[in-house]
Formats: sequence, C-alpha cells, structure tokens
Amino acid sequence: MTTAGSASAATTATGTTPGVTAAAAASPAPKAAYNGACGAGYSVVNSAGIADLGTVFLTYNSKSGKNCVVTVRNAKDDPIHMAATVRVLLDDEETEPVVDEGEFTTYAGPVYVEEGTGHCIEWSGVIGDEEYFNSGSNCGVRK
Repeated sequence: MTTAGSASAATTATGTTPGVTAAAAASPAPKAAYNGACGAGYSVVNSAGIADLGTVFLTYNSKSGKNCVVTVRNAKDDPIHMAATVRVLLDDEETEPVVDEGEFTTYAGPVYVEEGTGHCIEWSGVIGDEEYFNSGSNCGVRK
C-alpha cells in the first residue's frame, strides 16, 4: 500500500508535479482523466496518481463551497476494490469522513463535503491494494 501525507508532492490539475521537469514526471502508464463525476461547476484543485492504476481527484465548487472526491481508474476493467473519501478538518470538532467504497470497474465516488471554504481537507483514493492519502491540504479560500 502506498500512502502520501500532506507534505507529499501532488500533481496539479494539469498533471504535472510542481518543481519536477516533464521528463522526470513522465510515466509509462497513462494518467486517468477527470471524468466530471462531481457535476457541473466543479473544478479540479488537486490530484494524485495511485501507483499505475489511476488517479484520485479533489474538486471544488466555488458557488456552493463544496468539495468532491472521485477516484478514477486508468482503464475500465473487471471490478476491483476502490474507494473515494473526503472530510473537512474543523478546529473545534471531529468530522466524519464521507466514503464511497466497493467493487467498481471505472471509478469510486463522487463523495461530497460542505464547509470546505476556508478549511483544510482530508482526501484519499484506493484502487486495489494501493492508496493515496492527503490530510490537511487545500486549506485556503479559492478565488
């Protein structure tokens, strides 16, 4: 299982890792594209590859203030264990994560949280035995 924390290098919405050249960031496996599963008005604000299996996307809707997470496989295939998880990190209370987990052929999620504006987000994706986990990212107000 692969895990990354808040200090890990996450790819940007354009699929590049800040501070890494295109040659160094190149991967033999294609990166899954965001599939729009969160709906209209959501933009990708962060993403991370999950081994060579797919990508987890954190999106945000500036009108509603909601965050959404979806985990997308690189290619549709036989069902495999997948998950998409998101929660808001509030200073004064422990919030419950919102999880979509099961056997999927293409993607897990979407899962949504409100109150994302001005608060840090914890988000993760799982494909098979591989995981990406990020706690405490995307804390600012998107303008």
